[in-house]
Amino acid sequence: MKTSPEQLVRANIRDLTPYRSARQDHAAGILLDANENSFGSVVSINGVSLNRYPDPNQIRLRKAFAALNGVGEDWIFAGVGSDEIIDLLIRLFCTPAKDSVLIIEPTYGMYGVSAAINEVGLMSSLLTRDFQIDLQDVLSKASKAKIIFCCSPNNPTANLLRAADIRTLCEQTEAMVVVDEAYIDFAGGSSVAAFSRDTRNLIVLRTLSKAWGLAAIRLGYCIADPAVITYLMKIKPPYNINTLTSNAALKALALESEMRETVRKILRERDRLAAGLKAISSVVSVYDSDANFLLVRCRNARGLRDRLAAKGIILRDRSADPLLDNCLRVTVGTPQQNDALLTAITEMES
Repeated sequence: MKTSPEQLVRANIRDLTPYRSARQDHAAGILLDANENSFGSVVSINGVSLNRYPDPNQIRLRKAFAALNGVGEDWIFAGVGSDEIIDLLIRLFCTPAKDSVLIIEPTYGMYGVSAAINEVGLMSSLLTRDFQIDLQDVLSKASKAKIIFCCSPNNPTANLLRAADIRTLCEQTEAMVVVDEAYIDFAGGSSVAAFSRDTRNLIVLRTLSKAWGLAAIRLGYCIADPAVITYLMKIKPPYNINTLTSNAALKALALESEMRETVRKILRERDRLAAGLKAISSVVSVYDSDANFLLVRCRNARGLRDRLAAKGIILRDRSADPLLDNCLRVTVGTPQQNDALLTAITEMES
């Protein structure tokens, strides 16, 4: 990449004077500057009063994520799930009704939805038959894209994208390359985040929703060149990460060993579930997985999904996605849940 991230930022945002909130200037003392309720909140959580605005600079949270990833805190930005960061990146780099993003399908649907909400063009490249990036096709379209979205491990195909291909995109395009690593903790440490140190157009997304089991608190973060982080801090809502979310995340991040043990349990169940599904006659194939779910091709995906739903077992039908006719996405459950799924399908076939 010859163009710097700063050059790709929308001109109006480069010139923007951001809103400055009260807590950016003062977080302690007799605080009579932000029209908060000085008498306290009507409820407290774990003894913490909620009457004060949270830290707009996300200092403790960014330090914790930085320590987890071995980078400086100026490389970290936290958002309301990865979804907020996806939306902010599109707003940061793409002018509505002028610029476009490129997605590599089948993939996570929010990239396209966020582009549509922001009136940004959407281009698409299909994965190859083995669910890898079609480099020739992506490179032929990349000159018209401000952002290329990749998901690795990919949702819904469950596989890692080749790191060498992602580096090629970073080196041979003038676009920002966003790699969504929501499921990376299940993939044996195969992150591309290390590339970001010498690849200024790489942005890596992470979330606490999967391996950390914190989907309910809606917290994600990204690792990116400090210049990109500075702009994200400039355009985000003043207090986007609330105190309850931040406190829960900080407690969780101190328990990394517990998270790793849970991941090991999920991986053991993933292998067992895959073996069980492969033995079922209505299942055509179970694809290899680097995530906490399986992509399963069936003889009649919709029929199987509906019959299982009638028994209270809910799977995701991805048959409408390109390359995925008659495919279901199956999250790895607990041993009891996986047994219930396998038993239900076996009984329907008997």
